Amino acid sequence: MTDDTRSESYAGLAAVGPYEPRFGHALITMVEPHPGHEYAYNRWYEDDHFIAGAMAMPWLYAERRWVATRELQQLRYPEKSAVAQPVTAGCYLTVYWITVGRYADHMKWTVRINKRLNREARVHHARTHVFTAFQDHTTTVYRDGAAGPRDIHALDHPYAGLVVQVVDAESAGQRAELLEWLRARHLPKRLAGGSPVAMVTVFMPTPLPLDRMSYVKQVEGTDTRLALLWFLQRDPREVWEEHFTGPDEAVAAAHLGRVEVVAPFIPTIPGTDTYVDQLR
Repeated sequence: MTDDTRSESYAGLAAVGPYEPRFGHALITMVEPHPGHEYAYNRWYEDDHFIAGAMAMPWLYAERRWVATRELQQLRYPEKSAVAQPVTAGCYLTVYWITVGRYADHMKWTVRINKRLNREARVHHARTHVFTAFQDHTTTVYRDGAAGPRDIHALDHPYAGLVVQVVDAESAGQRAELLEWLRARHLPKRLAGGSPVAMVTVFMPTPLPLDRMSYVKQVEGTDTRLALLWFLQRDPREVWEEHFTGPDEAVAAAHLGRVEVVAPFIPTIPGTDTYVDQLR
């Protein structure tokens, strides 16, 4: 180990700035490996990128990886989506929590690390970023109030499924109204009465830095879009028809926006290629 890696600057950085046990930001990344590269992509992501390109970085403290088999992909809607074209694209999803107040610090690190990984030929290019964005956390709605895991635990708790919902407000001026309607009216109603959903976390996207990697496109809808993560205690296939058909109609009826995608996932099994043969 060289002297520069033992620099006192590490200790100095640890002593300043926000340092709370909660998250203020997330990275939500939905990716489609190119046909024929599914196994190679899965092993690269788990064995290298998941760690070196994310978890080893400062201020990113929790993660969970999810997969959509072909059966789960077929449940997605609406067919015409501004997020995924076709709506079945994006069979892998990874979600990371970032310590509140540390987004800018983390972004400086991640841009430089990913440039290094690219120079070292440690980036798998046979993939398409379908929906990749850093997000600011806006609210969390719980089914059981103070009981049960909090949102800080959501990526560590063994939830059986996750549903990603992306909603676009009619205009930038209406996003705040849409968010308040979701928080105060729509989501509490949806989580009542024995719902399999334990909590819903809601985010709004932030623009990516100009010096980002060229293969990651700039975030769309930064002034109109909301992303919702529904954490399920049951397999989404078991509850889909009863609990997840119709959210787009409710949003449309409120005249506040349009649902662009509703997509179910189940957890991957780390260190294995389970489900890879079920993607196509």
